[in-house]
Amino acid sequence: MESKIVCIPDLSPEFVFQASRSSGPGGQNVNKVNSRVELRFDVANSILLSEVQKTILLTKLAGRITSEGILILTSQEDRSQLKNKELVVTRFYQLLREVLKPVRKRRKTRPTRASVEKRLQRKKQKSERKSSRGKIRF
Repeated sequence: MESKIVCIPDLSPEFVFQASRSSGPGGQNVNKVNSRVELRFDVANSILLSEVQKTILLTKLAGRITSEGILILTSQEDRSQLKNKELVVTRFYQLLREVLKPVRKRRKTRPTRASVEKRLQRKKQKSERKSSRGKIRF
């Protein structure tokens, strides 16, 4: 049972990067250096993605995509802007691979005879236990 590999083209020409100051603690360096990297990718107007891929992305990532159809990912883990850029790009491709992976169809199976008998036995025991809880009549 191998998972199908999804073919994702090189989308780097359509990336738009924006750097800003990272939030949180970090001393004096944080106030001077723009180390937080934001990757913007226009899913709706992408030339490199097929229409099928676009619709899948727009439906599955609806919570992450803006009303204009732009997917925004940020990274501020590292102090280096270059490292954050690499991290956000790898996270972007990982997200695409995850979302575009085809869903395997479920094969119908029948329960085994032993499991059916066990279930019926448990039902019978439960009904006997509940019926014994009733009022005692003289």
